Amino acid sequence: MTVSQSQEVKRTRVLVAKLGLDGHDRGALVICRALRDAGMEVIYSGLFCTPEQVAKTAIDEDVDVIAMSLLNGAHLTLFPKVAKLLKEQGIDDILIIGGGVIPTKDKKILEKEGITGNFGPGTPLELIINHINSNIKKKREI
Repeated sequence: MTVSQSQEVKRTRVLVAKLGLDGHDRGALVICRALRDAGMEVIYSGLFCTPEQVAKTAIDEDVDVIAMSLLNGAHLTLFPKVAKLLKEQGIDDILIIGGGVIPTKDKKILEKEGITGNFGPGTPLELIINHINSNIKKKREI
């Protein structure tokens, strides 16, 4: 695709967030690099964020995607809290994805709360990238 000087291709902006008391960030850092290498703009939250901080950063940075990571088992509490805070602000156009150690039975619960993907350890990076790209494309077509 050729882009004229008057047009600019909007790169997908992703906030990668480590919520709660989870200091294990190697996977999140790998995701950051993979998304960046796939052409996305990536903002990394750093460790120990609250849902309020994640929602505020997402709004302030005008992101397209929030990619949340948790390995400590608090995903059923913290992930939906972020989604709820965004809804309270009238934000419904940010794709919210989850990752970490998430039991299969919890994935359906999270999906009902608007958190998609819910990728576990060892998920191929291409699968995550494709999930983001296909869902962002759908949102932009609406």
